[in-house]
Amino acid sequence: MAPARIYKEKDANKSILKGKTLAVIGYGSQGHAHALNLKDSGYKVIIGLYPKSKSVEVAKKQGFKVMSTAEAVKAADVIMLSVPDMKQADIYTKDIEPNLEAGKTLVFLHGLAIHGGLIKPRADINVIMVAPKGPGHTVRSQYCENKGVPALIAIAQEGKGIKKGLAKAIALAWADGIGATRAGVIETTFKEEMETDLFGEQAVLCGGVSALIKAGFETLVEAGYKPEMAYFECCHELKLIVDLIIQSGISGMRFSISETAKYGDVTRGPRVVDAKAKKEMKKILKEIQTGKFTKEWVKEYKDGLKNYNKLLADGEKHQIEKVGQRLRSLMPWAAKQNIKGAQASYSAIVNK
Repeated sequence: MAPARIYKEKDANKSILKGKTLAVIGYGSQGHAHALNLKDSGYKVIIGLYPKSKSVEVAKKQGFKVMSTAEAVKAADVIMLSVPDMKQADIYTKDIEPNLEAGKTLVFLHGLAIHGGLIKPRADINVIMVAPKGPGHTVRSQYCENKGVPALIAIAQEGKGIKKGLAKAIALAWADGIGATRAGVIETTFKEEMETDLFGEQAVLCGGVSALIKAGFETLVEAGYKPEMAYFECCHELKLIVDLIIQSGISGMRFSISETAKYGDVTRGPRVVDAKAKKEMKKILKEIQTGKFTKEWVKEYKDGLKNYNKLLADGEKHQIEKVGQRLRSLMPWAAKQNIKGAQASYSAIVNK
């Protein structure tokens, strides 16, 4: 397969969004970054929130006109939906669709709502995606340093009666406005983004890694080794390896570790993540592709998240969490965050 084209600043037509009103619905991690970056790029941006949202005052202090979601949709030409996946369908049905005039553009950060069938937009609007490959605070901080975070764009539909090619031009201009073209923008599809994103989260980045860490920790502790030693070797040092991989790839990481570690890597790693593990990965991917995962997650959400909350609570009680919390207190150089203080941390980020 040929390498994907990488779009840069010269490929974006900034005039496409000039004179337009851009609405960001929601003011969380990604929402605040998009809104601030677009505003600093010279565009008119408004924020849509429900009246009692804690983010109303934060957004106002940062210079935005804050409106109800319905009012923001009426006032804007391009509307980004930046709220949690499972809340999007209700917000769309109640506040967005009734106020969405033909010819407008709806922007998503992720492919789930559209490709998963949770939202079915009318045929007379553009539906696009602009998805930075980094958290909101990084999207903002990189922009402030005159840099950018790479992003994906996708076009789900070009609205009936709307000029052909306008949807992509808006996607590129929006990506440029948040600084992404400084790094590079790649075009994908809602299907490809959703399926690869969910698979990466479930099989590797979140589900796979956390399960591997805990299994390694348990194996050492059950064999009689100190839990502190198990934490250092199976969790703490993971960042050192991941940083090397991010900087130089897997081969570059291997160049930087000892010959003993390298030999153990190439001979023992495939015994842990073996054909059986890959077979399970393929099953996970199939569940995503067929919509089984999305249906399961929607049902879990509508049923009150009982199993979800139980599994999270069980994870917090694991021995590795208690050991890790004590050991991290010995490391003043390591950034720490108490999960119970997540709201305070969010406020600190958006008020920078």
